Amino acid sequence: MHDILLASFTLADSLPFSLQGWGDNLLAGLGKTVTIALGAFALGLLIGLLGALGKLYGPSPLVWFLEFYTTIIRAVPELVLILLLYYAGTDLLNRTLESFGYRPLDISGISAGIAVLGIVMGAYATEVMRAAIKAVPPGQMEAGKAYGMSAFQILRRVTLPAMLPFAIPGLANLWLIVTKDTALLAVVGFEELASVTRQAAGTTRNYLFFFCVAAVMYLCLTLVSNMIIRRLEAYYRRGQKPLEHS
Repeated sequence: MHDILLASFTLADSLPFSLQGWGDNLLAGLGKTVTIALGAFALGLLIGLLGALGKLYGPSPLVWFLEFYTTIIRAVPELVLILLLYYAGTDLLNRTLESFGYRPLDISGISAGIAVLGIVMGAYATEVMRAAIKAVPPGQMEAGKAYGMSAFQILRRVTLPAMLPFAIPGLANLWLIVTKDTALLAVVGFEELASVTRQAAGTTRNYLFFFCVAAVMYLCLTLVSNMIIRRLEAYYRRGQKPLEHS
């Protein structure tokens, strides 16, 4: 009984939100995870939108390039892509800067993590948005042309609002995937939630306890994300006839 109580106090002392415990470190790691995920998701959305438009309406060389990009990114494992883009991409950027007489850049971990995961997610977002745009009835775009709208106005006022209900489920899955893929950034030295959890578990030898705590934190992040996603989907589907189940 004494050993059980002693172990309980040892575990409890490992998590206070102070300099003596790991609780504040885990929260800081969770904050970095959310920051990187949000930045990568935003960058991926931008790449995905431009990529989808390029595949649907761009010239043949652009379509071939985008097809190559999405095929390679989706074929190679994320861990290999992170290592390749981080080390090779950073080296290529600094060599290019040096060739033009500029000093190499000291890229921050968060910026690099956002760029790497954003490029990876952009390939998947491209296909999600391309399918969503194709799901929009062509008559809606034709109606915009009949009203004298420009191509940009049709995109902003007709295509994007109409494609969102079709894109949200796929993009929601990508958001959940990118939050978990942040854990892979530990291989290049980023201290996000998974990395801090390994440090805490290794230091205290309380592996089960700390990894369970990390799992609960990821679960809470997922539950909050699902709640926000459901609200967004309900908002953009307002006025639409619900699907009938046979």
